[in-house]
Amino acid sequence: MSAADNEQTRDSDGAPAADPIAQFQDWYAEAKAKELNDPDAMSLATVDEAGLPDVRMVLLKAVDHNGFVFYTNRESAKGVELTANPRAAICFHWKSLRRQVRVRGSVILASQGEADAYFKSRPKDSQIGAWASQQSRPLESRFALKKEVARYAAKYALSTVPRPDYWVGYRLQPLAVEFWRDRPFRLHERVMYTRDTLDTPWRIARLFP
Repeated sequence: MSAADNEQTRDSDGAPAADPIAQFQDWYAEAKAKELNDPDAMSLATVDEAGLPDVRMVLLKAVDHNGFVFYTNRESAKGVELTANPRAAICFHWKSLRRQVRVRGSVILASQGEADAYFKSRPKDSQIGAWASQQSRPLESRFALKKEVARYAAKYALSTVPRPDYWVGYRLQPLAVEFWRDRPFRLHERVMYTRDTLDTPWRIARLFP
């Protein structure tokens, strides 16, 4: 049995890490090295104006002690919901590592500089798609979408594609982070970090499976 296999099956009775962001970055680095499919993928949960939950998959693009960053169209369903209620939850599930991380907190806009820098790093076809797609709104046909793609491709054929004003970054600022690790006989390991505000210390608790 390999060291990695041992890590997946042995108990972890040592003290949890003091900093959940550092702990996440360690797990995330391992996921990027070992997870076969989209280690950046995370489910994002928001609520609409009626309080009905909404969830979808998005991609993590940055993480540090200021929060977890993703990008989208501000006029999309999730953008509208986050404008009305700037709170959200995200969940990472790395199946090959048998690990899960859940995060809840408040959401703010990333800076325009961050959004500009990331938009410039995207493939040009993706940049054009950001202009062509009225995300989450009714689409007459796939042909109508292709026409819009062709229109913007022609418009920016010989120039740099600017970032649309509505294409923005969001930063989820965590108030709760839970680390889950699979264990035999469903006696899973769960460690929860919580804090009352962004300026207060983290509280750490182990949870029953």
